[in-house]
Amino acid sequence: MTQNLLKTPLYNLHVDLGAKMVPFAGYDMPVQYPLGVKKEHLHCRDKAGLFDVSHMGQIKLHGNNVAQFIESLVPVDIIDLPEGKQRYAFFTNDNGGIIDDLMVSNYGDYFYLVINAACVDKDLAHIRNHLPNDVTLEVIKDRALIALQGPHAAKVLSSLIPETSDMIFMDTQIIHYKGIELFISRSGYTGEDGFEISIPETFADSFVRELLAKDEVEMIGLGARDSLRLECGLCLYGNDLNEHYTPVESSLIWAISKIRRSGESREGGFPGSTHILNQLSTKNFEIKRIGLISTTRAPVREGTKLFNAKDEEIGVVSSGTFGPTIEKPISMAFIDKTFSEIGTEVFADVRGKKVKMIVSKMPFVPQNYYRG
Repeated sequence: MTQNLLKTPLYNLHVDLGAKMVPFAGYDMPVQYPLGVKKEHLHCRDKAGLFDVSHMGQIKLHGNNVAQFIESLVPVDIIDLPEGKQRYAFFTNDNGGIIDDLMVSNYGDYFYLVINAACVDKDLAHIRNHLPNDVTLEVIKDRALIALQGPHAAKVLSSLIPETSDMIFMDTQIIHYKGIELFISRSGYTGEDGFEISIPETFADSFVRELLAKDEVEMIGLGARDSLRLECGLCLYGNDLNEHYTPVESSLIWAISKIRRSGESREGGFPGSTHILNQLSTKNFEIKRIGLISTTRAPVREGTKLFNAKDEEIGVVSSGTFGPTIEKPISMAFIDKTFSEIGTEVFADVRGKKVKMIVSKMPFVPQNYYRG
């Protein structure tokens, strides 16, 4: 099985640093380094963490009507996305379910998309099935992708690339460093300030080692990446988002652009729009994604069933872990909307024992994006 796994351009670096490697989305990826998951998590919250996310899919879309084409697949305003800006979006199916969530950047001559590793094949098939003649799809296969995250990320990156200090959350730039073209966005998946950087694969190892030479920076594996994103209420596709639940049921109403909603000038026009907009206008839906905090120290993991005080099953946990920053077990879950109000008590079946949990506001810890 290991022989069949793909390797990112930074694989040898991970091995050199003593990472524990595991299969993930078809790749051999670092789940943790000798520092350990908890310390990696806290280091990212306190200083700067560096993540290899080269397993993610990177694509470009070229053509005169690219923005209109992307809008035909997502309930998000792409036509008005300014050059040099990025926006969160999601592909929907004909039933309104979420095929994948993604980031869309406008680089002027083309739009650059980052899609989830486990969804690359189906996303590309979805795009190609709808691709008009005047839009060209380019799959990027020769670039690594890294994320530098944490309160010291801006200081570290600007020491190498001063232009990045002027960027704010969701800004994107193409910057040349030592003659190498970098795609840089001020964004990330930890809730902290930080950057995602697409690098030619032949330059990735040396660039990452430059960053690691800074005292503030440590490599962070998949284990801490998961606890960091969950503390900040960020979804993992396949767990907290999937093709069975709409953006409304998934608590992503905030990401549906106003101009794409009922009554606006570019209403609908994306797969499943009739169902999604009906849920928005009528509030007629039964399931909702919510946050939970446990009243015990035991983590409540994915797949755990949830019950009300009458011992009736009302939902299931989609993600769960112990949050090192909040110092409590935290979870996301899909639950009967009747029990989704903040402060509601529900009960998780953990190895036959009912554990009380409280429906809680997300994010569980504050997001620290730099907005200027």
